[in-house]
Amino acid sequence: MFLSGFAALAVLPMLPVAARDLDGVGLYPLVAGAFVAASLLGGMLGGAWADRAGARLPLMVGVVLTVATLIISATSTSIWQLAFGRFTDGIAAGLVAVSVNAAIGQSYPDHVRARALALMSTCWIVPSLTGPPLAGLVAAWSSWRTVFFGLAVLTVIPAAAAVLLLRGRPMRADAVSAEPPPRPPLLVAGVVSVAAALTQFGVSEWDVVHMLCTGTGLAALVVLAPRLLPPGTWRAAPGLPATALLRALTSGAYFTLEAFVPLMLTTARRVPEVVVGLAFTGAALGWAGASWVQGRLQNRVPRDLMVRVGAGVMAVAVVLAGFCTLRAVPAAVAVASMVLAAVGMGWAAPSLTLLSLAHSPADRQGAASSAMQTSQNLGQTVVLAVASGLFSAVSAMGSGRLSGFAGAFVLLLLPVVGAGALTGRTRVPLPSPASLRASRRGRSRSSPRP
Repeated sequence: MFLSGFAALAVLPMLPVAARDLDGVGLYPLVAGAFVAASLLGGMLGGAWADRAGARLPLMVGVVLTVATLIISATSTSIWQLAFGRFTDGIAAGLVAVSVNAAIGQSYPDHVRARALALMSTCWIVPSLTGPPLAGLVAAWSSWRTVFFGLAVLTVIPAAAAVLLLRGRPMRADAVSAEPPPRPPLLVAGVVSVAAALTQFGVSEWDVVHMLCTGTGLAALVVLAPRLLPPGTWRAAPGLPATALLRALTSGAYFTLEAFVPLMLTTARRVPEVVVGLAFTGAALGWAGASWVQGRLQNRVPRDLMVRVGAGVMAVAVVLAGFCTLRAVPAAVAVASMVLAAVGMGWAAPSLTLLSLAHSPADRQGAASSAMQTSQNLGQTVVLAVASGLFSAVSAMGSGRLSGFAGAFVLLLLPVVGAGALTGRTRVPLPSPASLRASRRGRSRSSPRP
């Protein structure tokens, strides 16, 4: 996870440079959105695979495919090849993310899962501090292609570790269903991935062609996306459906804030790039620190309450970001808003993952992880697209970019406030006294006599 995080964070600042060198700046939104769009398909594949055969096989394939996708991107001769490389990298990332969560659910006891998820977040601290600046130095010394090739070499290490250490290792007997679970609608997942990429491309400009792309993509998402999520997700049915919806709302708000605050600092507030970099570093540290704290509070604070607190912290962060559209407010407040939002996500995201596992039987935890990954990517795609459209519309009215940012930040209050209001629907019901007594009697009968 450490080396995979290093590769992911080092790639991000290289994408605009690569798009410029390949004469494809106009298609940069497609390159940036292809990764998220393909993660939908990768998550669906990984979840179904983990339920059928355990998490080790999709994890092995995911890390090996990551190496191949970095080489595809490094050898790009056109912006379309770079977009294809990012799309396949998204499939690999979806496989890895869902497999890791499924492996934690299948292989770790309940009291260790929170700390395992916190460790996954902690593995991103050093990459967030060193990945982007090192990638910038290498690109300045050589080129962005060298960065991709170097990351491919580094990623060989976790790929080899996964293949050598997990090859042939049996899963727990109760982790894989005796009956194969139903196959997911992979064709629908593929169409939804393409629709998500089309939506990201469409919001890059406002002309007839781009508006048609945006409308077509959003329409396909509205019609087909519910088939990839637990029934009742859009109406926040109690249990896993509400948990998946809250993942979409919180992730969509956070990643949209993470996109707009740096853009506002760079274009409207004219803040130096080093300050923007510090905002990302602070956000990574805030997320990891909050995730570590929630792992230490296992069985002390209800998980749904942690999600509510996280959503509340994110709401405060959105308000702070909105105040920064006033030039009298220091730009440092916007940096603080990113860090605060990351703290809220560090509380909410692991708690939602644990709630999803608690709402799922052992043989369906891969599907649950896939649903959570799908909802996260859909939330990110839809919220970012709507906020971008509002930003462009307000800015085009002649009110200026700061007014556009203000409108986008006001919009982001809706998902975080909605998530906070719906947390009660994610609560795991406590077992009844009768079931506890029956469970104790079953354990006493099955235990060996001294």
